[in-house]
Amino acid sequence: MIFKPTRLPEVVLIEPKVIGDERGFFMETWEARKFADAGIDASFVQDNHSRSSRWVLRGLHYQLRHAQGKLVRITEGEVFDVAVDVRRSSPTFGQWVGDYLSADNRRMMWIPPGFAHGFVALSERVEFLYKCTDFYDPASERTLLWNDPRVKVEWPIAQGIQPIVSAKDRGGTPLDTAECYP
Repeated sequence: MIFKPTRLPEVVLIEPKVIGDERGFFMETWEARKFADAGIDASFVQDNHSRSSRWVLRGLHYQLRHAQGKLVRITEGEVFDVAVDVRRSSPTFGQWVGDYLSADNRRMMWIPPGFAHGFVALSERVEFLYKCTDFYDPASERTLLWNDPRVKVEWPIAQGIQPIVSAKDRGGTPLDTAECYP
């Protein structure tokens, strides 16, 4: 596996080694020793799987009391995946990083605790899988406004297209007034 820090160094893009032939392919998506050697010492407690259609935008989500690290990957389709630093004491507070993850490029992204996470589906159908380091806790879940003018995520949404956003995500909180990590 190749571990590539992004411009937010704690967020890591991961390119697994893919072994393929005429029968198909094989790849490791998680191996604790390799991840620990790359500085990601995570213990996962929950796996999640979502399906989305084109232009569905989910996020930007995080949990305060039960902060989740997430290892995300796509098994069908393509997304633009985003992490936003929501740690007020961080020198990169309010900054974001994004990358394209797809079933074809097989990239994964590590989003550590302390970051809001979201994605937009770019293909007709997306199957999105992620491992979490803590359990889902609805009482501590927060939503950062997906189009916050301070954060300025550059979502690759075609001109004239309105993303499909849930009521919860449309009602997200701007970074300036959001409850964040210290």
